[in-house]
Amino acid sequence: MNQLNQLDYIIFLLYFIGVSSYGYWIYKRKQKTNLDTKDFFLAEGSLTWWAIGASLIASNISAEQFIGMSGNGFQFGVAIAVYEWLAAISLIIVAVWFMPIYLKNHIYTMPQFLKTRYNETVSLIMAVFWLFLYIFVNLTSILFLGALAISTLVGADYFHAIIIGLCLFALVITLGGMKVIGYTDVIQVVVLIIGGLVTTYLALTLVSQKFGLGNDVLAGFGAMMRDADDHFHLIFEKPGPNASQVEINKYLTLPGIAMYFAGQWIVNLNYWGCNQYITQRALGADLHTARTGILFAALLKIFMPLIVMLPGIAAYVLYKNGSLQSEMAPGGRLLADNAYSAILSFLPNGLKGLSMAALTAAIVASLAGKANSISTIFTLDIYQKYIKKDANEGQLVWVGRIAIFMAMALAIALTWQDTLGIGREGGFTFIQKYTGYISPGIFAVFLLGFFWKRTTGVAAVVGILLGFALAVFFNHYAPAVLGNETLIYTAFPNGNGGYEIPFLICMGWSFFFTVVVMVAISLAGPAVSPKAFEIDSKMFRLAPSTTALIVVIVLLISAIYVRFW
Repeated sequence: MNQLNQLDYIIFLLYFIGVSSYGYWIYKRKQKTNLDTKDFFLAEGSLTWWAIGASLIASNISAEQFIGMSGNGFQFGVAIAVYEWLAAISLIIVAVWFMPIYLKNHIYTMPQFLKTRYNETVSLIMAVFWLFLYIFVNLTSILFLGALAISTLVGADYFHAIIIGLCLFALVITLGGMKVIGYTDVIQVVVLIIGGLVTTYLALTLVSQKFGLGNDVLAGFGAMMRDADDHFHLIFEKPGPNASQVEINKYLTLPGIAMYFAGQWIVNLNYWGCNQYITQRALGADLHTARTGILFAALLKIFMPLIVMLPGIAAYVLYKNGSLQSEMAPGGRLLADNAYSAILSFLPNGLKGLSMAALTAAIVASLAGKANSISTIFTLDIYQKYIKKDANEGQLVWVGRIAIFMAMALAIALTWQDTLGIGREGGFTFIQKYTGYISPGIFAVFLLGFFWKRTTGVAAVVGILLGFALAVFFNHYAPAVLGNETLIYTAFPNGNGGYEIPFLICMGWSFFFTVVVMVAISLAGPAVSPKAFEIDSKMFRLAPSTTALIVVIVLLISAIYVRFW
């Protein structure tokens, strides 16, 4: 059923016209006669620190957060915010230690880094891996979850029309290049934060009303903490022999303190530091601008759970106490990924349009950024190197645009009937789990490539392939081969007749054994790889303002963990 009225559509239309017009103005303001590859893919030298930070957040906060993380908030509570809060710490590490190496060596794409540090074989393997990951996991899941959420507001009959509309909107922005994406993302962030805060305010107000406390947001938050105390703990205990399947499922997704020694760091550092989709926003800037922008994103990241997680917990409390029953699925329970949309349905007219604009802003920004990354990798790391080496700048830009069209078309085809089963897995978990198949190998190759001069190209090739193979083994075969209880892991019943190791634990061990093998192979090679980067301690020096910002971020994160441990 369509829950929007004319005012909602007017507000949404104004948002659409505003963003598109601003993007076109940015595109035309300093348009060159011939747009070159560095302008199209990197917006080299033209993004300010606040545009970099805003673009990082706009590209990261998408349907997987608004819908997927809100759904995980409904299921697991505040513990799911570990992805946001450890991301802030990871961004500090990227800003201080990763970015100087990229910028000093004039790295524009992640496959280029692998070619420069290792060899063409490593670069090509990873370019193919990344293209598959970005299209089949990220682009498709963002589109599916976004269309699912918006169709809840405007009617399920419009699901396919929404898919096409989101892709067309993203294309309008993406075809202008990275500069247009970067600056329109500033508007997107403002809209999604305002709309997200409005939704959170409403959610807490609804809880307050439910418990007879009036329209008091703080009272609603207090009531929510009392009624769902189990949803306000960051660490889950390891399930015992008599644990329920619900408790086991929580631990399989967020395996307590163990994940802080395993997959969580791999997930975050790989995503924020070794990911074309994210790093290219800062690769065209000078070091101080890039660092400030990344740290600005880290600061914003701390507050993101307010708008992407709390509505999910509020939906859980309301549902638990008899509300939101109209949003129940045919199976008799509220689908977790519908939690955010369920809250949006209570917004007054006008604010529904604003919240839909915020949700669309998040989806479109991520689709545009992901499509640009797909285009960048395909054009610069595959087409230019292996298909047409003599292509000129204009041809490369047009190939990049064609790649964007093709990626969007494939995403539409995969999303049309949910071919990949994203709805069954749960959006946020789907992305994290399947990204985890290649993250251990990638991060091992990058980390050793950054900081150990002895790492060889042979070790990198083995590392990428071994990391993937080990991830598949631990996720699917280890319990059957090695048993359910070993020195390095415990496998738990998954509710489907089998046993499963928490995927974050799988990532941790895949990374560990990959590093061990890479080190062993590299020790058989030269003492210093001829392709090793020169590292100067001066590269890592920080300006006083940068240090102060880092201290503020660390103190805020520490306070959160002290409160919710």
